Amino acid sequence: MTNAANLELARVEEVLDSRWPETQIEPSLDRISRLVELLADPHLAYPVIHVTGTNGKTSTSRMIESLLREMGLNTGLVTSPHLHSLTERIRLNGEPISAERFVEAYDELEPFLAMVDSESIAEGGPAMSYFEVLTGLAFAVFADAPVDVAIVEVGLGGEWDATNVVQPVVSVITPIGIDHTDYLGDTIEEIAQAKAGIIKPGVSAVLAHQTPEAAEVLLRRCAEVDAIVAREGVEFAVAERQLALGGQVVSFKGLNSDYVDVLIPLYGVHQVSNASVALAAVEAFFGAERPLSEESVRAGFANVTSPGRLEVVRRSPTVIIDAAHNPHGAAVLAEALDESFAFEYIIGVVSVMGDKDVSGVLDALEPVFNEVVVTWNGVARAMQSDEIAAIAADRFGNDRVHAEPNLSSAIDKAIELADNAGTTGVGVVITGSVVTASAARALLGHTNV
Repeated sequence: MTNAANLELARVEEVLDSRWPETQIEPSLDRISRLVELLADPHLAYPVIHVTGTNGKTSTSRMIESLLREMGLNTGLVTSPHLHSLTERIRLNGEPISAERFVEAYDELEPFLAMVDSESIAEGGPAMSYFEVLTGLAFAVFADAPVDVAIVEVGLGGEWDATNVVQPVVSVITPIGIDHTDYLGDTIEEIAQAKAGIIKPGVSAVLAHQTPEAAEVLLRRCAEVDAIVAREGVEFAVAERQLALGGQVVSFKGLNSDYVDVLIPLYGVHQVSNASVALAAVEAFFGAERPLSEESVRAGFANVTSPGRLEVVRRSPTVIIDAAHNPHGAAVLAEALDESFAFEYIIGVVSVMGDKDVSGVLDALEPVFNEVVVTWNGVARAMQSDEIAAIAADRFGNDRVHAEPNLSSAIDKAIELADNAGTTGVGVVITGSVVTASAARALLGHTNV
């Protein structure tokens, strides 16, 4: 990226940052609907696979995209949030769009944004939010490319998410847990109801394994809109799974066929579940009349990466970064660490956003972390290290908790503790939020995604 492109991208980011943050929503599709109307409905120019859930959305979306690309399709992928650069959110054929294309697309969009802002404010509403603008921009980029299919990850919830103006061919719902309770409700049923809003009449609904409470809500929605249901563990499943060097070897029972001995180069049983859901989504997209070749499935999964998700970024000591930011994600991380890594001693580095269930995250991690270094990741929303330390002390005990003022010193402290642990089987795990994962990756020299 040239210096001029960097400056132009920074200009656009500054303008976007002046809008409502993506953590703040107003339950209406009016603004995004008006924008796509002004743009001649770019979101209807290609088939869409729409993905929501509490955890696993991005990994599953990336797997779907990789599989579709191996089938010879030109793909668009929009995910959120980003780790390092805003351009990561919008991908064409697996690669982030360039800074130049991002800026060009935004500048083309800006007059229409001004119109929508003006109309909304005149009616007593807000201007378009950060996320709404990015969603409209992604739709326009995909239409211009053009793409054969777009994989669209929901930002928050489903029913009122800006992405929910799409008319998907396949709607995918990854596991649902408690998160974003201020907008989605504080029960599994309420959250499932919000996410069920992406299931449209007549679509194929691919559902990951859910709690009974969530499953009931989702299946009721499917019945109401006459969706074709495919459930993990019923219509499709993981038939066999074995740990392997660099990941896992899996055999799948798909919707249309069986796929045996497929390498998934990621860690954790949750990633195998994500892979099973992704495969079913692609099968549903093509339909029974076009079975997938095992060769394409193998290649699609072999090329999958999931930055910031159980990602090994250093050896001696082994350092792992994971973006778990809620109790459900932290529990999945703990299970994966226990199963996939032969650590005798684990030192955690934790920085969590202040609006998250910090106690729940620490409760989930305490059984696998021998010591924890709590810190502040540098953003205003994050809880300060002394506040996390007080909560952590109640779970870990004072002797197992260390507090550092910033992430850099926390990583240094954790590596020092690892070097002095007296055993070679030591791991350092950095977690707590996507922001924490992003900052840690950059500090440790990993900025490619």
